[in-house]
Amino acid sequence: MGLRPSSPPPSSSSSRAGLLIIWWCCLIQYSDMALGSKTRHFKWEVEYMYWSPDCNEHMVMGINGQFPGPTIRARAGDTVHVELTNKLPTEGVVIHWHGIRQQGTPWADGTASISQCVINPGETFLYRFKVDKSLLMNGRGQYNCSLAAHFTNTSSTQCKFNGTEQCAPEILRVMPKKTYRLRLASTTALASLNLAIGNHKMVVVEADGNYVQPFAVEDMDIYSGESYSVLLTTDQDPSQNYWVSISVRGRKPQTPQGLTILHYLHHPKTSLIPTRPPPVAPLWNNYTHSKLFTTKILALMGTPQPPTTTHRRIALLNTQNYIDGYTKWAINNLSLVLPSTPYLGALKYSINNAFDGEKPPENFPMDYDVMNPATNQNSSYGSGVYMLDFNTTVDVILQNANALAEKTSEIHPWHLHGHDFWVLGYGEGRFSNQKENNFNLRNPPFRNTAVIFPYGWTALRFVADNPGAWAFHCHIEPHLHMGMGVVFAEGVHLVGKVPHDALTCGLTGKMFMGGNGKP
Repeated sequence: MGLRPSSPPPSSSSSRAGLLIIWWCCLIQYSDMALGSKTRHFKWEVEYMYWSPDCNEHMVMGINGQFPGPTIRARAGDTVHVELTNKLPTEGVVIHWHGIRQQGTPWADGTASISQCVINPGETFLYRFKVDKSLLMNGRGQYNCSLAAHFTNTSSTQCKFNGTEQCAPEILRVMPKKTYRLRLASTTALASLNLAIGNHKMVVVEADGNYVQPFAVEDMDIYSGESYSVLLTTDQDPSQNYWVSISVRGRKPQTPQGLTILHYLHHPKTSLIPTRPPPVAPLWNNYTHSKLFTTKILALMGTPQPPTTTHRRIALLNTQNYIDGYTKWAINNLSLVLPSTPYLGALKYSINNAFDGEKPPENFPMDYDVMNPATNQNSSYGSGVYMLDFNTTVDVILQNANALAEKTSEIHPWHLHGHDFWVLGYGEGRFSNQKENNFNLRNPPFRNTAVIFPYGWTALRFVADNPGAWAFHCHIEPHLHMGMGVVFAEGVHLVGKVPHDALTCGLTGKMFMGGNGKP
């Protein structure tokens, strides 16, 4: 789930901290068969508030006076109604329900200028959709001190808490000799994360809402937009406390580890600092470690298998470029800019000139050298759409390349709205058609977010079976705002009634006000 302003919030003196969502639940057996689906109603107000989530007070965006915002508890099959009022003074907002496919409700996807207009200050918008996965929010951290300062050689001071501070660590309390399911999601805006729990192994069992073949790890990388479930067995000495650590990956860390404590219940040492140092994180640029974890993720038997052939292949070259002297990100040399009229409305009502009519390129030059800076580093803006035939199979090859600086290529986690896809494979260097012989068609993971490693490629396959207009983009927020994304559209003529409030801007808004169309 992501709350997104249409422009940056007021600046603050602290850097934006990464957030890893952790939801604990003890494994028990139960049946939902006797429980019917329900409609769950919520009223939310978005406004700025002063808060200290990282021990440094600054302005944050809260919901109903809470940061993080309230929790939605719902079961698969339930319908969620969220009446969202924007009480920000100057900014529009939307909420994207990350991982929810929005089957039949593409207008509720929460992507400004793609599925809806922004919700302007003072306006209220009703999101209504059916739940097909869980929705989670929480988080705390420390920006100007460390819980484990005495174990390190850094200049960080030792954190001292009485337990009531907004940034005090949230102690994770467990019973001995139990197995817990931890639901994890990274909502970072920039960094990738690594999670470890001292003296405990984790067994990965789910990725992006789909079960995978279980495998044990001592630590795991989680990229922005990804979610996992892991099993934790509390089989260690219950008289001790243990570190839960979060470290930055894929980008040189500027802050110490994020830390909290795992505490076994029925022992009095709740706030006692563990006697051992926190887990040692892999180096931020150790991509071999990342690849070893990522390639272990395979679909569990019974997961839908991919079609054996594809109807269309789209290769998307990820590059860093200049436009009018400004640094941008581009896909096939086009940096995405979003139009004032949402794509969903423009396509549904056949409105001309709402976005670029020229088809975006489906490949890049054969002689492009992905291992070195481009000869011509300039790019252009674009707002075209990849129009997909409904119910066809589409392959996407994400191709990474050298950025503007020499010997520099970044990690990019890509997220597809409205669909899950099969991750058919990863590779080094430039993709070629011969490499499809190594595609995994037997048990590829079924996901909605996939990483592309530096100087590498990632192959995806999905079925265009969800009518609507959908974003596909790098989940690193600055990269998206700098143009690193595309728009897919399929079967828009099959979309039912779209709420009027979703399309009251741009050319659709003018059409409705003039009485020349039906909302």
